[in-house]
Amino acid sequence: MLPFKLIYHDRYDLNLGNHVFPSGKYRSIREQLLASRVAEEPDFLTPCPARDDEILLVHEAGWVNRLRCGTLSYEEILKLELPYSRQMVEAFWLAAGGTLLASQLAMAHGAGVNIGGGFHHAFPAHGEGFCAIHDVAVAVRAIQRAGQARRVLIVDCDVHQGNGTAAIFEGDPEVFTFSIHQKNNYPYEKPASHLDVNLEDGAGDEEYLRAIELGLARSAEMSRPELVHYVAGADPYERDQLGGLNVTREGLRARDRLVMEWARRAGAPFVVTLAGGYAEDTADTVAIHCATVEEAARTLSGA
Repeated sequence: MLPFKLIYHDRYDLNLGNHVFPSGKYRSIREQLLASRVAEEPDFLTPCPARDDEILLVHEAGWVNRLRCGTLSYEEILKLELPYSRQMVEAFWLAAGGTLLASQLAMAHGAGVNIGGGFHHAFPAHGEGFCAIHDVAVAVRAIQRAGQARRVLIVDCDVHQGNGTAAIFEGDPEVFTFSIHQKNNYPYEKPASHLDVNLEDGAGDEEYLRAIELGLARSAEMSRPELVHYVAGADPYERDQLGGLNVTREGLRARDRLVMEWARRAGAPFVVTLAGGYAEDTADTVAIHCATVEEAARTLSGA
C-alpha cells in the first residue's frame, strides 16, 4: 500500500485519437503502477467533478458557460488546440476535482497525487495549449477558501512555462509561482512568474538539476509555503516531441526526488500533478510519470 492516495478517473482520457497529446496515458499509468505492484487497487480514489462555484474561484463565468454550452468561437478552439466535445469538458472538470481532492488529502496526510491535471496554460477567460481549466489554481483557491492553507508554492517543472499560472497569481503575495522551462519554446509570450528560470536549448541533467536546486532555495526564502503544488511534467525528457531539453529519465527521477524531499524538509505537504509528456514513444512518458509516483512513495516512507 502506498503512503498516499492516487486520484484517477477513467474519463480523464479525452479520446483524442491521433493527437500529439496522448490522453490515453492516464489509463496506461494506472495499469503500469498496478502491474509493477507499485500500487494496489485500494490506493486509487475516484474524484467527483469540481463544482462550478469552485471553478469560478479562478475562471470567468463567460468562459465556464461557453465550455458548458459548447459555444466556443472558432478562434477559442484554435487557441485551445483541442477538438471540442462534451467529453473534453467533463475531463477538465474531473481533473480539477481530482487535484482538489489530492490537495485535501495532502493537507491531512502529507501528500496527494493526481494522475491527471497540471493544466497550467489555462487563463481565467480562455484556454490554450491543451488546457481549458486550470485545475491547480482551482485547488489552491478552494483550499485557501476553506482555511486549510494560506501560503502556497507552485513548483512547475514542465518544459513549457506556466503562463496561465503566472497570470492568475500575478501580484498575489500568498501564492508564489516558480517555473523552470525551456526558454525558446511555447508559450512565446511568457507572463512573469514570481521566479522564472529560462533554460537554453539542449540543457542536460546537471544544469537542469542545479537550476532547480537554486530555484527552490530562492522560493523558500520568499514563500514559506504551507502547501507545495508540484507540476511534474515529463516533457523535459530528451526524446519529447514538444521539448528541446536533453534531460534523461534518470535526471527526471532525480528531479522528482529533489523537489519532494525539499518539500518534506520544509515541513510542507505536497501535491503532484503529472502535466505534459509527448515522447516519441508514449511508453517513455508513462514510465517517467510512474517513476514520479515511485519517488513520492520513497519520500513519504523516508527511504
